[in-house]
This record gives sequence, C-alpha cells and structure tokens, in this order.
Amino acid sequence: MKHVRVNAKTFRDNSGKYINLPTILIERNDEVQVFKQLHEYQIKYYFKSSSWHEKLIQATGLLLDYMEANQTNYTSAKEFFETFRMALYSGTINECGNDPSRLYWLPKRTATADPLVSALNGFSDWLFNEYGASQLNPWREASTYEQKLKWMALVNKSHRSFLGHLDDSLNMTERAKVVRNVMNNRKPIATFDETKAFPENKINELLFEGFRKTRKGISLSPIDQYNWRDIAITILMHYGGLRHSEVFHLWMDDVYPSPKDPGLAVVRIYHPSEGKAPEDFKDPISGRFITNRESYLQLKYGLLPRNKYPASDKLFAGWKEPMLNDGNDKYINVFWAPQKWGYIFMDVWKMYIKQRRLQGIKDIHPFAFVSFHPKYKGEMMSLRTQRESHAKAVRKIGLTVCKGKGTTEHGHRHSYGQRLANAGIDKYTIRVAMHHKSIESQDVYTTPSISTITSSLSKATDSLESGIKLPMEEELESWFREEF
Repeated sequence: MKHVRVNAKTFRDNSGKYINLPTILIERNDEVQVFKQLHEYQIKYYFKSSSWHEKLIQATGLLLDYMEANQTNYTSAKEFFETFRMALYSGTINECGNDPSRLYWLPKRTATADPLVSALNGFSDWLFNEYGASQLNPWREASTYEQKLKWMALVNKSHRSFLGHLDDSLNMTERAKVVRNVMNNRKPIATFDETKAFPENKINELLFEGFRKTRKGISLSPIDQYNWRDIAITILMHYGGLRHSEVFHLWMDDVYPSPKDPGLAVVRIYHPSEGKAPEDFKDPISGRFITNRESYLQLKYGLLPRNKYPASDKLFAGWKEPMLNDGNDKYINVFWAPQKWGYIFMDVWKMYIKQRRLQGIKDIHPFAFVSFHPKYKGEMMSLRTQRESHAKAVRKIGLTVCKGKGTTEHGHRHSYGQRLANAGIDKYTIRVAMHHKSIESQDVYTTPSISTITSSLSKATDSLESGIKLPMEEELESWFREEF
C-alpha cells in the first residue's frame, strides 16, 4: 500500500485549538486519504510523547511497505506478523545479496526492533477492541518457562516502580500466564558502555579554543572573539548535568545572581507547560497574571512550549519528565559540580547577554538561546544548529565526534555523573542532582569505564605481596625447556 508521512493539524471542535501530530496518507482506490484508524488511535493518545508518535508512524510505515511487497505470501494476520517480525530482526537480503521483495532491509538491532514491534502491538490491540479487526500479535497461554520469565520481569518492574508497593501479586501471577504469540528478542546484557563521558582533560580546550572565533587579519574584541552562547550551553551540560534538550527550555528570566552570593549563577529549568510563568503579563480577559508557561507563551507570543511541536519541527525540544526540585513552581535546579563553574557561568552569561544586545536581538520570545544567523536572527535556536556547532568545535580541537567516545553533546552529562561518582557522592544525592526519578537511572552515568576498572585492578594487583609462585611453576619451566 503506497503511503507517505505528513504532519497534520486536527481540529476537534469549533475552537482555534488543534492537535499537531505526524500521521500517514495512504492511496486507496486511486484516492489519497488519511489512514483513518491510525489517526484515530493517535488522537486518543495525543498526550503521548513525540517520540512515541514518531515510533508508531515509523513502525506502521514499515508494516505497510512489507504488506505491499508480500501481498500473496500469507494467509492470516497472525502469520503475516510473524514473517514481518522476522524480516525486522533478520533483514530481507539473502547471503548472495539478493532481495526479490525489493525492500532491501538490513537486520535491525534488538534495541531498535523491539520498540517497533511493541508500537504495532498496541495499535493492533486497539483495532481489535474498536473495530473487531484480527489481532496481528494475539495473546496465548504461556509455557511454564515463559510464565517464570514473565513473572520475574513483572516483579522486577514492580520493585523499580515508584508506586510498585501498590501492585497486586495475585494479579501479576495471572498476567504471567499469557504472552504474545510473537515475543521480542532478548537483548544482550552489558555492565556498561565504554567511555561515553566527554574527556575531562579536553573540556577547557573545547570551551575556549573550540568555540573561539577568528577572522583573518582582524583582531576581535573579547565579546566577539568567542561563541559565548555555545560556551554557556556546554557549561550547563558539562558542569550542571543538564540534558541537551533541557537547555533549550531555559528562559532569559531563569538565570539570575544568587541572593546570598551575587557572583554565583542560579539556573532553573521550568516545566515547559506547567512551570510558573514570570509575573509580567496579565490575561486580557481576567486581568490576572498568567500562572503557567503554556498560557503565557500562547497569549503573549502565540507560541507553544517547545516539547509540544512535532519532533520534525526545528522548534521542537524534548522533555523527559525529570524529577522536579520544586513541586509548586515546577522547576529543576542546576547543581554546579564543582561550584566554581557557577561563578564562571555567570561571567559567560553576562558576555552572552552583551553579545545579544550587540546583535540587536529583539524580544520576540522568552527563550534564552537564539540564532545569530542573519536569516533567522533572534529566533529560537534549534537543537540541530547547536549540535552542529558543538561537533565543529570538537573537531577543531582534534577529536572525533563519536557517541562511543563521549564527544557528542550527551557525553557532557555522562561526564557530570562520573565526576559526582568519583568524588564519592552518595547515590541518593546524585539522583537529586541529576533529577532522576529512579535510583537505578544514574547507573549508566556513574558505572566506571573499562579503563577505570583496568587501572584499579592493576593498582590492586601491584599492592599484593610479591614473590608468590605457582606450585607447579618449576615443572612448567622444565616442560617448556623440553618442548622448545
């Protein structure tokens, strides 16, 4: 079935509000139309994250491609989904490099394929309940072995859940008795991923050489000599532990001097929609100050919170629902590690403000980080633009841009977590500093790298008593002499 992905605005009533979501257009009976059932399913779950909707669209598109390429090769929905799932995990190209289906799919990793299968499971279940359609991946009675595995998984999930103590053990036992006809592959388990943290011995060079600007034959002033915007963003990630996307929810009013120490920067990242709004704008109808940021953005600037734009929009910035430090005003606080970088950030921030003023940036939105490109001057800076700027700075100081080496923007958060762990900070404090809801969430950031473990074991080995010989050492030496 021919199809194309589009962004759609859906109006559900006579108001001016609409739901902006990606969806799929299909060609049926020589007529192009919205994939109605898919769109209904998305509208029902419109509150889900942008990544959830993008994954659903991707999975559905792959399913439609596979259906188009294999119209006569299956007799039931169940059989079709079994072969589709096999194609996802194993690819469609044979050992000779041929693929009569013309799909030419390469095998997908388990971590990539599993979410696609899960997305289609949910959509298929909804179609079954709403329209009586055949389930692609129906439930069946689990074997004894499968029941044990699922029960253990449910118990483990319950223990990790914030409200896990409310789970009913009898209900979990009943749920363990059924499994999907087609189950996800078991993921390979690793203790850690090697070196995701940005190298600490390169951070100063990145900040003040990588983001340094030069013009041939022209001597630049201190304000023009550096990209203070990207230096500020990198400090927030590296020494403040913020996620890359969180930085782009910062407003100009969210940075201010500490009342107790004017040289120290206080930085807060408010919830994109429910966070407390500045008290400088009143509702034209009620005459009261706007209390939340979504209403503030809409009424004063005609904008949405950045996490509510489609993921394909340059204004989009994700929000992973971190644990807030304040439940009333709804914000997370940046905890500097070490604290001296809170003072350095304040100086960098002041230079950035001066740079904005010199560029003539107008007050067209409240967001802190803006584009200086002549064509987009003053507009909200996109994540892609900053990502490219960061990569350019990394290459400038002689490093390769690679997630596995910690040299992407996310490597700075890993560095922050490693720094706290190496300083002996307890895991509960690290949890708060990194705004994790689960205590286990920090493990990926604080687990020691292979090089750290190797170094520790080497030191421990050197400290052992020397001179120890294996009991058979003399026999081994004699054997080697005879053989060689």
